Amino acid sequence: MQPTRPDRIDESLIALRRILRATEMYERDLAGAAGLTPAQLRVLQIVDDRESATPKALATQMGVSQATVTTLVDKLVTRGLVERQPSQVDRRQTNVVITASGHARMEVAPDALQQRYVRAFEALADWEQAQLVSSLERVAAMLDAEEIDASPVLTTGEIRPGGGRPA
Repeated sequence: MQPTRPDRIDESLIALRRILRATEMYERDLAGAAGLTPAQLRVLQIVDDRESATPKALATQMGVSQATVTTLVDKLVTRGLVERQPSQVDRRQTNVVITASGHARMEVAPDALQQRYVRAFEALADWEQAQLVSSLERVAAMLDAEEIDASPVLTTGEIRPGGGRPA
């Protein structure tokens, strides 16, 4: 094993810190501009893209539990950003539909951090994408974070209810 240059250690820690700070700053910007958390914005985006979605479909796409989605949707309903409507196809199901206020809130929200990442990631060559995924997975392993439950929403805290962070 080759010795690691101390400046590389510092460079890697600085890069990690920049990623964490970018996530924190985005959360602050989003809260200030639109009064939303990244998870709430993601619910609005999914519902808007699909025109409506069941809580189960939201949970599946976001990689979180239905209880988490219920909490997120409850908060959005209370604020008038989405509505629950009975399904026309299956009366046992409820669809979540975005309201005009929800659309307006999305318009003032800064571009989601994960969307910026997705655009840049998709512009990479296939081998670069694979290398980056491998490197990020390695970093997660180095931090003993492989088993931590995570969804594809860039946020610094828990998305789940009771996770010490507002859903």
